[in-house]
Amino acid sequence: MHELSIAQALIEQVDAQARRHGAGAVGRVVVRIGVLSGVEPALLATAFPLAAAGSVAASAELVLEPLPARGRCTACSAEFDAPASRLVCPHCGEWRTELLAGDELILASLELIGIE
Repeated sequence: MHELSIAQALIEQVDAQARRHGAGAVGRVVVRIGVLSGVEPALLATAFPLAAAGSVAASAELVLEPLPARGRCTACSAEFDAPASRLVCPHCGEWRTELLAGDELILASLELIGIE
């Protein structure tokens, strides 16, 4: 389960931001997950409390926001939302497309508590 190592890296970032801003705790962590990121949201949600134990985010709420896949056709330049399993241009049928979004994993925001 690589989601545990992702959760641990996430907690390192959260701890660093909390220290940077002098926060005593973190109330909420918002993460945006692209459908093509390779991260399983349910497994990340399970791993998060394990990684957060003993940190400033130990009692934080984890909010996971899914991000859709978005592509651009290299033939007709159309941009389109795409299901994760089909990156074919819906306008001209071209299969040579580029991914614009959907593979990201972003620490979007933190709710910091007890800022000095």
